[in-house]
Amino acid sequence: MARGGRGGGSRNPANQPREVQVSRKISWLLRHGASSEGLKLGKGGYVNVQDALNTRALKSLQITFPELLDVVKNNDKQRFSMILALSLSEPTDLSTPQETIVYEQLTDSDNAADYLIRANQGHSINVDVDGLLTPITTEAGNVPSTVVHGTDERAWNLILKSGGLRKMGRNHIHFASGLPARFKSLAADTASTEEKEAAPVISGMRKNSTILIYVDIQAALAAGVKFYVSENGVILTKGNEQGFLSHEFFKRVESRKQGGGVLMNDGKLPDGVVVDVEGWEKEVGDIGRGKRGGRGGGRGGRGGGRGGGKARVNDDSRDLLADA
Repeated sequence: MARGGRGGGSRNPANQPREVQVSRKISWLLRHGASSEGLKLGKGGYVNVQDALNTRALKSLQITFPELLDVVKNNDKQRFSMILALSLSEPTDLSTPQETIVYEQLTDSDNAADYLIRANQGHSINVDVDGLLTPITTEAGNVPSTVVHGTDERAWNLILKSGGLRKMGRNHIHFASGLPARFKSLAADTASTEEKEAAPVISGMRKNSTILIYVDIQAALAAGVKFYVSENGVILTKGNEQGFLSHEFFKRVESRKQGGGVLMNDGKLPDGVVVDVEGWEKEVGDIGRGKRGGRGGGRGGRGGGRGGGKARVNDDSRDLLADA
């Protein structure tokens, strides 16, 4: 299977458990491959389940309706939502929890055509955020106290070189509103009370993230940067018009590695760091072409060029610079 192709990823799908293969294939289809598979995302980013099952991507694994239901119900990051198809025939706010199917009701019909499915976030294909994402605004009172992006050391060095976070090949940069349950801040003495008390999150960053970038969302909002929240609680932004969120909005960056501590405070670049966007573009492009790591970019390489599209990277390769 080609890098970045159906179900993509740098790992050999044949070596993964069946449920992982199914989840990754569905995720690829709904986030990245719908148009190439002849699907058009409708209101709220939904597609008909039977139409999805009829695609070459899902047929290649012979994915069944019960398997798809199981992935939606049991995905640990709640990446997918499913609703009855008739829900969209009535005036409704798809961002509200009551529009998501109560899973006990799934036995009402065993006909896949009666349901619609979507990925809650992580798209690289065009999708209208109306009905998919909820705007975060001071007026709405839904500004989270904690906004944190998880990455690793290799990607952090690239982030520093580029001068901030970029959405790369995705539609948004992704953040969590807290840390996964097993995380513990290594800079607890500098964390705010709100950050310390933030509830554990299930989605928004990879569990193996070793660099935590805390964003001053209030300052970013004041500067005109728009933020959204997905149904599964992921915080998202496109950044500015170039798909970029400057380091000036990095409230604190810390390393979770033993002895790592605080790497950056108050948006100030570490001593000796020089922003070099041209150098960053070349390095990311080289990673995407497999010139480092030998695996099409591995886990540290990310999408290309200014906001994505130059480098050929797989789904894993985008995540630590753009989302989680």
